[in-house]
Amino acid sequence: FFFVADNCRMLGRHFRGIASTSLRRGYATVSDTIEGRKMFQQYLQTSLPTEGRCTDVLVSSLEAENVEWMFGIPGEENLDLLDSLAKSHRRQGGAKMKLVVTRHEQAAGFMAATVGRLTGHPAACLSTLGPGATNFSTALAYGFLGGFPMICITGQKPIRHSKQGAFQILDVCGHFNEITKMTKSVDDPDLISPAVRNAILTSREEKPGPVHLEIAEDIAALPVHKEAGFIFPCPTRTPIGRGRRPLVEPKAIDHAVALIHAAKRPLICIAAGANRKSTQNAMKVLMLKTGLMAVCTQMGKGVVSEDNAGYIGCTALSDNDLVHVAIKNADLIINVGHDISEKPPFIMNHNKPPLVIHLNFTRPSVDPVYFPHLVLVGDIAEAVWQFSARIRAQSHWDFTPFQLIKDRSDQLLWNSPYATSDAWPMTVQRLVADTRKVMPADGIVSLDNGMYKIWFARQYKTLQSNTLLLDNALATMGAGLPCAMAAKLVFPEKACVAICGDGGFMMNSQEIETALRLKQHIVCIVLNNKSYGMIAWKAHSMGMDDFGLEYGNPDFALYARSYGAIGHNVTAPGEFETILRKAIEEPGVHIIDLPITYESSDAALHDELPKEVATLQEAVGKMIAEHDAALAAMADDLRD
Repeated sequence: FFFVADNCRMLGRHFRGIASTSLRRGYATVSDTIEGRKMFQQYLQTSLPTEGRCTDVLVSSLEAENVEWMFGIPGEENLDLLDSLAKSHRRQGGAKMKLVVTRHEQAAGFMAATVGRLTGHPAACLSTLGPGATNFSTALAYGFLGGFPMICITGQKPIRHSKQGAFQILDVCGHFNEITKMTKSVDDPDLISPAVRNAILTSREEKPGPVHLEIAEDIAALPVHKEAGFIFPCPTRTPIGRGRRPLVEPKAIDHAVALIHAAKRPLICIAAGANRKSTQNAMKVLMLKTGLMAVCTQMGKGVVSEDNAGYIGCTALSDNDLVHVAIKNADLIINVGHDISEKPPFIMNHNKPPLVIHLNFTRPSVDPVYFPHLVLVGDIAEAVWQFSARIRAQSHWDFTPFQLIKDRSDQLLWNSPYATSDAWPMTVQRLVADTRKVMPADGIVSLDNGMYKIWFARQYKTLQSNTLLLDNALATMGAGLPCAMAAKLVFPEKACVAICGDGGFMMNSQEIETALRLKQHIVCIVLNNKSYGMIAWKAHSMGMDDFGLEYGNPDFALYARSYGAIGHNVTAPGEFETILRKAIEEPGVHIIDLPITYESSDAALHDELPKEVATLQEAVGKMIAEHDAALAAMADDLRD
């Protein structure tokens, strides 16, 4: 007792001494100031009282978390939630969270994921139990691998009493466990508000992704007790405005800067994790200030404008493209925002260049092709700003090989005869070129998945972040149209165009009706070749026949008109640009049926590209040898 008492007295004297010293020096703590007390109260009073049944509090909590959209198809098991949403929509001033009823749950999930992708904040998607819930599987996997925040809410049969046996009952939480960051069945109405707060935090936390809440029919209808009727604190209701990410350790930055300075040909590789608003300006300044040059992955397109003098190209293929000549001749790569969910932009070899610096919000997942030498974990944009402040251009850096690669790549991709060909059906290269001519700089192109995705990744000049939406993680079909519709909801002032293969389009073409009901101005180009083109390309490259890959199609323009949309048939290459420009200018839902061929793609990728890569590698090899010899001679002169 006496030992404890003596120590408490000593601690008391210590803290009183600190306080008196602070006052003598004129220091004042934040809480002693008027503004500080005001801020103190703002932080303290962030729990909002609420009342009602479980679903009333669910809606209030989502609205308080600034969830603006809910997409989906309701069912019997979530009628209480539907009623709570109806009350919200009838409220004076309108609903803070708008419900969009879709024609398939998968489309609803894609739309929620795209809102998360574009804003960094989750949207919600809603379904009933069983078959409705399982229809979300592909969209949740899309968000999980792609890193798109979203919150999925599904119903369930009553858990406290039920007279329907196992009818439609599945372990939905178990089913979603591997494709969500968090899945939880809410079994107590008093726990709904903290469940929403945890779901939002988990969904937004790097790496972002989908979360799932299941609410049984009987729990949904139960009242929340008064003492539990609070919406939990949220950063957006405080002066800080949003959560802050941890920063990269300064010592790790020191090591990275030293390695970059020591390299001869350092190269930046920009991947999906860097596709954040705050990173774009930071990266632009870094490249301008230091002269560093960059390549990007498919999902990193737009972080650096492709008009930037330092941009080399996109790693659209896994290997043996012109851009890979730059990667193979770099001795150091600053790999920004990469994780192995996206196809690897390069393949590492043990104890051989390049030295790889991994910069991301999270640590790398090491595998046989990716095992970085230095790991920087923290806020990407802040780390890039630190690089800008500390990296200095070095006299021994040699970017002339990269410039040669960039010039040759630009010439082959943007001045290709295929891009202006009058061949019919239309070449995929001309599709990309004509689309780029018509689209505004801030216009959004949403790609489904197919052979054309490779050409948009290689050839489409992306000028702003998140203006070319493609998926190189799950790489699913069926997402192109719903994602374009979601982009239009987020950015109603921008031109939004979906580009879908005929196979992918038919997987969610029913959402034409949803777009019409929303009175959207949107364009969907359907690439009509009556086959699964990318699979056929792979089969041909392996010396196989394209067996089992062909099918028939409707007249897509007539199909569009049956919904009440505007249908266009392109009958010659010269018509496409005119039709697309008109569709972007005139309000309505436009479906463009465009016959296309991938024969030029096969010729370019199989026959011509390997020769170009070999020739370029030979020229770059000679250039590097000459430069290294000159450096060695200079070193000898200095020693003499």
